[in-house]
Amino acid sequence: MDEKWNVFVEADVAFMHRSWTGRGVFEASFAPVAGGGRRIASAVVETDERCCRSPGEAYDRLMMELVISAIVLGEPAADLRAGLVALTARAAGDSDLPSGVVQHSALGPRSGS
Repeated sequence: MDEKWNVFVEADVAFMHRSWTGRGVFEASFAPVAGGGRRIASAVVETDERCCRSPGEAYDRLMMELVISAIVLGEPAADLRAGLVALTARAAGDSDLPSGVVQHSALGPRSGS
């Protein structure tokens, strides 16, 4: 029940769905980069407030990158994690939110927080 995200890839698109509802929240399309590797070429974010509450575009960008970096790739993503805590605290109007609680709430136990 603690898992927050299901991520799967079809062709060059990563689909990120909330695990409990199955609802798609993010889609990231990837393109090859000269010299190897891939980068996000375009992205889509669900904005229906009845299912996805977001404090804004900066939060959505950060969350999509965090899901890919921390959950899919298993990277430490310390700067992204700090950004998540700061944006969440700012949106909640509470600068004393515990970072571990914020990260677990948004990313789940696979986040390595």
